[in-house]
Amino acid sequence: MSAHALYVAAAYAISAIVLVGLIGWILLDRRARKRELAALDAAGVRRRSDKAGTNLPPLGGSNLPGLDSRSFAGKVTLVNVFASWCAPCREEHPVLLALSQDKRFTLAALNYKDEPANARRFLGDLGNPYQAIGVDPAGRAAIDWGVYGVPETFVIGKDGKIAYKHVGPLTPESAKDLLLPQIEKALAVSG
Repeated sequence: MSAHALYVAAAYAISAIVLVGLIGWILLDRRARKRELAALDAAGVRRRSDKAGTNLPPLGGSNLPGLDSRSFAGKVTLVNVFASWCAPCREEHPVLLALSQDKRFTLAALNYKDEPANARRFLGDLGNPYQAIGVDPAGRAAIDWGVYGVPETFVIGKDGKIAYKHVGPLTPESAKDLLLPQIEKALAVSG
């Protein structure tokens, strides 16, 4: 084997090791964040989004209201954080369209750091599952909600507090196995 071939093989091997390490680190970090949130929930610690009101203006041209946390009271609401530039948001969109058929809860959106025209085009191309869309062009409201990135989906209980947070894109499996049981739990609470 020539020196050049050995060099190329070594470069590929090092790249593969770095890539596997990076993926492992991301997965471990995500698990650690979920454990931290679960520990906070178990201790009864309220997150900032439980305390802070959210009142975001509507997505212009959508003919839908903005995102107002006062509208959460007395009903279960799913809040999906999305952006048109987010590839995983595009992947999860069919799941959101399916969820929007369930009229037992409201499906609302927080449009994160997006251009309004791009968000409208995204929803025009893929369909609009949302009953309300609030725009967060600077990402400040998302910080208050504890958003790590897009997409994320929150189940808001009838008391207006976060009952569950799903980090990452929804799949049919995660919706069925993780999200829907949390929705059912939130719906079962009297309020």
